[in-house]
Amino acid sequence: MDHLTRRQSLVLGAGALGGASLLGPRARAQGMEAGVPVADVKPPSLPIEKGAKLKVLRPAKFVAPDETYFRANTKKFTETTGVPVELDFISWEQLRPQTAVTANTGAGPDIIIGWSADPQIYVSKLIDMSDLAGYLGAKYGGWFDLATIYGTKWGSGGKQWISIPMGGSSGPTVYRVSWVKEAGFDAIPNDLNQFLTLCQNLKKNGHPCGFALGHAVGDANGFANWLLWSHGACAIDEDGKVAIDSKETIDALNYCKELYPTMIPGTTSWNDASNNQAFAAGEISVTFNGVSIYFVLKNSSDKRLNAIAADTNNVLAPFGVSKQAPESALVVNAMVFKHTQYPNAAKEYLRFMMEAAQYGPWLSSCLGYWSEPLRAYAKMAFWDSDPKIAAYKAGMDTPYYDGYKGPIGANSSALAANYILVDMFAKVATGNSSAASAAKFAANQAKRYYPG
Repeated sequence: MDHLTRRQSLVLGAGALGGASLLGPRARAQGMEAGVPVADVKPPSLPIEKGAKLKVLRPAKFVAPDETYFRANTKKFTETTGVPVELDFISWEQLRPQTAVTANTGAGPDIIIGWSADPQIYVSKLIDMSDLAGYLGAKYGGWFDLATIYGTKWGSGGKQWISIPMGGSSGPTVYRVSWVKEAGFDAIPNDLNQFLTLCQNLKKNGHPCGFALGHAVGDANGFANWLLWSHGACAIDEDGKVAIDSKETIDALNYCKELYPTMIPGTTSWNDASNNQAFAAGEISVTFNGVSIYFVLKNSSDKRLNAIAADTNNVLAPFGVSKQAPESALVVNAMVFKHTQYPNAAKEYLRFMMEAAQYGPWLSSCLGYWSEPLRAYAKMAFWDSDPKIAAYKAGMDTPYYDGYKGPIGANSSALAANYILVDMFAKVATGNSSAASAAKFAANQAKRYYPG
């Protein structure tokens, strides 16, 4: 496990199973499109252009079935419609630069399945998706909040759709059940003071927790956001003004300072693989993560790891003062660019991929790593077949997003990309800054991207 990243862990685990999921074959068969409530809705009229052909670019797989089923569904689309599709997968790090090149040159893929708020950057370059989004929402029980936030043009009141969100990956609490019980708790408490007490007891018992405070793209930013949101703080207010320097943020910083001594040493240098490795090694008892930890442990050929999986559970992160789980998700978000010669074919492709016959097998075979943007898919049987993955299905049922509570735009992901919040918490946790000074410094940094 010394060099096992989250991506490698998932690919290894999926490969070992030959593309199997967390569930057995029979459960998987029952968990595809079974149980999805569907309304009788007429699809939009999108006659496919003569001679249509498509180029589609999307992020590389995190789990083997992601690519396997996506390719199979794309092939099925071609067989059904006669439209050839060139489907390419690109590394997560290269996706944003490639999206920018496509948008700026007006050439390249017809469809890019990009990240979260990226469509907001390229609104003028994208085809309106309101007809397709309206149809899918009406047929499949409506869109979850995060899908609407990222899929519609900011300021349109959720009415002008500029993209089709396809799924989101969240990071609930992953913990060792027996160790938590030994520390005096039957479950992870929602109250922050009790959660702190739990972590203190775990540390006394030789089972520290571990949360990333280094430059870990997913884990560290997720932890920093959780600290803010669970204390009622936000980085940006509704008017787009920097709101970091607040009483709530100071409270969050002081809480982090108390929580830090309960962690395993070295979390300020952690990357996104570090907590996976530490949990599998039995070095930590509690962390925030995607389903990857549990999946690899459960499906390993190593009986020691299987035993850890049996003692592992996944639940929503502690709420604190929030009324909903203070988590967000990394969303895969499909955009159709105006330079395409075949806009109807592009929309039909996305409609086809989002319909239950295709989307159900893809989602259920992605092992819980992606959560659904449409409410009806939360009814799929596979979500209930293993209670330990249930926390992941709510990934897009959240009002929280990058840059919450501010407007979404080109600057909304700047805080995460530049680790402004992460560094703020790390400075206070390690005693290198007071809470007040760190909050002011972070606010000044954020104003470079939010000058208003």
